[in-house]
Amino acid sequence: MDLAAKSLADPLRAWLARVRELDGSDLLLVTGRPPMVRAQGVLHPAADDDLTPDDIVRATGPLVPPRLQASFDAGEAIDLAFSMPQLGRFRMNLHFERGRVAAAIRSLPTKVPRLHTLGFSHDVSLLGRLQRGLLLVCGPTGSGKTTTVAAIVAELNANQDRHIVTIEDPVEYEHAHGRSVVEQVEIGVDAPSFPVALRSALRQAPDVIVIGEMRDIESIRIAVTAAETGHLIIATVHAPDVGGAVSRVADAFPSERQNTVRQELAMGLAAILSQSLLPGSDGRLVPAAELLVLSYGARQHIRKNALQNLHQEMTSTRKLGSFTLEESLAAHVRAGRLDRATASLRASHPDELDLLLAGPSSSRA
Repeated sequence: MDLAAKSLADPLRAWLARVRELDGSDLLLVTGRPPMVRAQGVLHPAADDDLTPDDIVRATGPLVPPRLQASFDAGEAIDLAFSMPQLGRFRMNLHFERGRVAAAIRSLPTKVPRLHTLGFSHDVSLLGRLQRGLLLVCGPTGSGKTTTVAAIVAELNANQDRHIVTIEDPVEYEHAHGRSVVEQVEIGVDAPSFPVALRSALRQAPDVIVIGEMRDIESIRIAVTAAETGHLIIATVHAPDVGGAVSRVADAFPSERQNTVRQELAMGLAAILSQSLLPGSDGRLVPAAELLVLSYGARQHIRKNALQNLHQEMTSTRKLGSFTLEESLAAHVRAGRLDRATASLRASHPDELDLLLAGPSSSRA
């Protein structure tokens, strides 16, 4: 939504200006607290007075398009993106808490980032060179999945002659055409649902399809099939780690279908990246990640549902570009970006992290 000609309450504009001033990530609007800006994991008030429900409604109401108003009036949380002159683009989740309207507004960078600027501990540039298969980017809410996917698309767009179709709800990063042709489909505006948009996209002869989030069985089915037939499919999944991403996809199906889905995933998967954001030594957020580039061994473990073995596969396929979470954490600690205590709390295998950090050069605490 372009708000250049749309009237907005002055307080919202001032609060969002404060977000930009602090280089913040989010604006939180909750009754009984001032509008709060999250910057590098710390909350700062953007005004003095506590918000009332009416304050939040007046500030956010002009942003809600008619297509979403009915859903919101029925008590559903809604997501939308909007632009504001001089301030840039934002994504808003409008929801209810204790029967009152609340909002979380995420600040979106004005430029699409590149992979090498995201702060990963290891080289992940291979993700921008994939030709086919299914690439899953997983992690919890707020872990930077959408930003990573946008950076991967930017690499493809800059370096390859591809037809790229993104399907998002809402569109967050706007891609200008580069060497590639990039079409961006927004659910609710350009298509009524992810499955409808996916089926339509496949008729447009794309090389790459980006799925903002695989939310339903039909979307997953279409995505996995398309990955098996030569497309590059990039999708996000809410999952805690590489093995959890496989489980999340397979478990979306009825039990009698799950084994078949695992066989299809074993064939179609190209790579899985899991990431989370941790508070760094300098107060900035640091991406802790693990990457599995699929090999014969990993495919066999997925077929057999022996997902506990995927961690070992990450260590045995380093030459392909894989790395474990512990290797990522250790690299950040050695570089001084992350303190050892924070790394230890996040590690899935603390003993492995201790081994990686053993020695006089890794004594940072």
